[in-house]
Amino acid sequence: MPEDGFQAEVDLQIAPAYAEAVPADRLRAVARAVLRAEGRTVAGPAELTLVITDDSGIQSLNRDFLGHDTPTDVLAFGALEDDGPFISAPEAGGYLGDVIVSYPRAVAQAQEHGHSPEQELNLLMVHGILHLLGYDHADDESKAAMWARQDLILDGLSSATE
Repeated sequence: MPEDGFQAEVDLQIAPAYAEAVPADRLRAVARAVLRAEGRTVAGPAELTLVITDDSGIQSLNRDFLGHDTPTDVLAFGALEDDGPFISAPEAGGYLGDVIVSYPRAVAQAQEHGHSPEQELNLLMVHGILHLLGYDHADDESKAAMWARQDLILDGLSSATE
């Protein structure tokens, strides 16, 4: 265990087609940086799963669990949600949930916004993990709060993950 007591287990699953393109260690570090920034260090280790897939894979999940038959950039299925599509086992402990990202969509959005695919993956991971932690953007007020927190964490990533 690290000296400061921070523990996080990040299970990263990358579709074979993207295994060489996706910076696995960096994504784990980003996830840990978000959890650290959000103070998820007190009641035992935090755990989550990150999945990198394609448009078809994320579209299937979006359709089957959220009723939207379209691909998207990121989905988050929180284990802490009372009204979510999944039921958490009591022994699940610090399991937060799953964040799923479409790698082709991340690459396309990176090109649209003029930055690297790694920066877009960072953004999508931070966004998804914030959803797992209870942030939302259903209205202007909650959106402003989530975006502000997201920007603050992204600004701090370079020093936190080096």
